[in-house]
Amino acid sequence: MKFFVTGVGGQLGHDVMNELARRGHTGVGSDIAPEYSGVADGSAVTTMPYAQMDITDAAAVERVISEVKPDAVIHCAAWTAVDLAEDDDKVAKVRAINAGGTQNIANVCKKLGCKMTYISTDYVFDGQGTEPWLPDCKAYKPLNVYGQTKLEGELAVSGTLDKYFIVRIAWVFGLNGKNFIKTMLNVGKTHDTVRVVNDQIGTPTYTFDLARLLIDMNESEKYGYYHATNEGGYISWYDFTCEIYRQAGLATKVVPVTTEEYGLSKAARPFNSRLDKSKLVEAGFKPLPTWQDALSRYLKEIG
Repeated sequence: MKFFVTGVGGQLGHDVMNELARRGHTGVGSDIAPEYSGVADGSAVTTMPYAQMDITDAAAVERVISEVKPDAVIHCAAWTAVDLAEDDDKVAKVRAINAGGTQNIANVCKKLGCKMTYISTDYVFDGQGTEPWLPDCKAYKPLNVYGQTKLEGELAVSGTLDKYFIVRIAWVFGLNGKNFIKTMLNVGKTHDTVRVVNDQIGTPTYTFDLARLLIDMNESEKYGYYHATNEGGYISWYDFTCEIYRQAGLATKVVPVTTEEYGLSKAARPFNSRLDKSKLVEAGFKPLPTWQDALSRYLKEIG
């Protein structure tokens, strides 16, 4: 199969390209930078074809993707700076990327008759209660601009295409880019104590593992909405931090605090990020390994 992957300068796009290479698929990567700008780790993503593309430019999206003629597009590009998205002067840009850019890609996929995978988020829900969110739940109530625009992207895909995978993920970490683990490791090396919220509950997602699942999906025709995070149970950010320090051998003291006590965040955060992943197994897909195992492999990867 031939794939076109957006956002290869980010965590997930990087790993998707490498997974395509491992399986012998053809992959063309894209991002807004003139040339590949991610980590130069000697992996396939740095040697596979690359096309500069601004997803908010509809004409450019149609030209670039039409020239590639892919069997499937995996759309990883997005505005993900959640707090920055709340700034009045950023809202239009965030919407242009997450909603408008996604619509541009969906339009070309419809014209070419190819599959599209859209990476979404638990932030499309209001994060209340304790019940895990089901993939086909339509009780959307995003708490912030990021969640609202990602929901608009979902609706652009589902309203335009029949052959789509909408995959909601949470608490993402990967080799190529910033993430919570890297931040906590840096803080842990320079501080004796760190305060971390213990009332936001979810499960981490390792992009290396997610990339495998996304290609599994695209090798099938089991379209629809899915939730995909690592297995291993629901935890708080406090629990996650304790395990990060335990596995990394850091003695930093972790103090649990409520979201209200922590303060700082400009954007409202969901308390309940539990995603029900049972639909994956029902569709015959292999679940991701536990987050504890993923963390162990990731720490070895980043040294």
